[in-house]
Amino acid sequence: MGRRALPVVLVVGVFAVAASTVSAFTSIEVGKTVSLAHQTKTIGCTLAALPDRRCSQGAYYSKLTKRVICSPSFRTGPIRNVPVSVKHQVEAAYGLKPRAYGSTLEIDHIISLELGGSNDPRNLYPERATFADGSPGFHFKDKLENATHRAVCAGTIGLSTAQRQIAGNWELLYQKVFGVAPQG
Repeated sequence: MGRRALPVVLVVGVFAVAASTVSAFTSIEVGKTVSLAHQTKTIGCTLAALPDRRCSQGAYYSKLTKRVICSPSFRTGPIRNVPVSVKHQVEAAYGLKPRAYGSTLEIDHIISLELGGSNDPRNLYPERATFADGSPGFHFKDKLENATHRAVCAGTIGLSTAQRQIAGNWELLYQKVFGVAPQG
């Protein structure tokens, strides 16, 4: 087994940003975080089924290419490292009290790690299991992330297209992938 390296955290503006190499037992060079759009807001974000695009645009790691994420040895465990302090920053930006919410809410990746998504706060948002208005939550999105990863690896959708579509409106992509709208 290789050595275990701790991630380095750099502070940029209001949010902490994880450094480019994250490792556990093996080193994965993730590259730089690439944001899909410019962040225009860091407080007063609107909590809903879809992320507030002014706060959470979606972002991916530049070196997590199709070849890497579709490799039989690729696992998200070594890069699944969002510090509690960053989760609390995201919660506060969305007007939530920073705390553990158990199974009712999670700080979710807009572009999933399986699709090369980054741990950067611009790629994170609070997502409920279900929303009061009946909108679907993270259980449906998790199912979509797995199916979309399989589709990317099978070559039925390009990685960049999948990243942009899941970040743009995951509910519409869900409907394209499964043929039905997600129901909360």
